[in-house]
Amino acid sequence: MAISLVSTSQSRSSAPEVVSYHRTELAIILSLYGRMVAAGEWRDYGISSLRDSAVFSVFRHTAENPVYRIEKRPKLANKQGMYSVVGMDGRVLKRGRDLKTVLSVLERKLIRSVSG
Repeated sequence: MAISLVSTSQSRSSAPEVVSYHRTELAIILSLYGRMVAAGEWRDYGISSLRDSAVFSVFRHTAENPVYRIEKRPKLANKQGMYSVVGMDGRVLKRGRDLKTVLSVLERKLIRSVSG
């Protein structure tokens, strides 16, 4: 007869958690997304919830690599800030603790595209 050393309550708690966006965070991101779609800059998006991060990817065309990635990494909250905007080439364009502040780098691109 085999004896189990792991209780069922421990095995359930060891299931991997995933990071996802909260409703208020999505509202902020989707507000910017809607304005960029109306300006003709963006066309599609994708959301990924992973073990260590949540990623909102923005596409100019459906079958392309993402133009921008808006990432949420809670492990960096006390260091550089959990939110970041990453460009197509992998460069971090802006990073911080406040999502609206981080997205301001994309707001500037919206203002330039509408006025230019």
